[in-house]
Amino acid sequence: MTVMAAGTMDLAQRRRLARRLIGRAGRGFAERAGFQVSNNPANLFQLLCLSLLAAGRRDEDRAVRAARALRERGWDSAARLARSPYERRVTAIRDAIGQRDASELAGTLGTLAEAVVDGYQGDLRRLRTRAGHDPTRERRLLRELPGVSDAAVDLFFREVQAGWREVGPFADRRALAAARRLGLGRSTAELSEVAGGGESEKLAWLVSALVRVDLDRDYGAARQLARA
Repeated sequence: MTVMAAGTMDLAQRRRLARRLIGRAGRGFAERAGFQVSNNPANLFQLLCLSLLAAGRRDEDRAVRAARALRERGWDSAARLARSPYERRVTAIRDAIGQRDASELAGTLGTLAEAVVDGYQGDLRRLRTRAGHDPTRERRLLRELPGVSDAAVDLFFREVQAGWREVGPFADRRALAAARRLGLGRSTAELSEVAGGGESEKLAWLVSALVRVDLDRDYGAARQLARA
């Protein structure tokens, strides 16, 4: 495994590489997939569903297809998804990604929607308020929801940090590992500085781009961007 030492590039060079990585990958996983990241109930719930579907999987495209299938059928909020018939959810997910896991995912997502409706009136901003805008408590409450793993919370935090300011700066372990290999930095604080210092939206884009590099095992092409 080749690792570029952080000291081999100055801050200006690392920022240039970061801009090129973002330019190649797009503005974050959710927006790249066609999901708006904003602080309203429907968008937050769609982001949580997408995070649940993508967490721990290398095939993000499959997760995106499943999440889009739900939205395209009008199940774009916790309340609407909670009211959707289980068999119709199974059919929608199966048509999008095939038979494997369709029944399990349909059940998990329905149960998640019901829990968000019952616990927070369908609005994850209420979860944030209940947690007192404390990221540790937000993580704990999110983990209590059906099907939501630590990996899913990492993805959710990664994308939502520009709106939920208390979460940022946030970078998950996969992004930090990629950053170390590319010589961009060894900590979230260093990545935040590379992204522009205090600009959580740009950090979210950079973190997503780094995760994409790791998922695609695309380190060679990423290093070429540093030399261009």
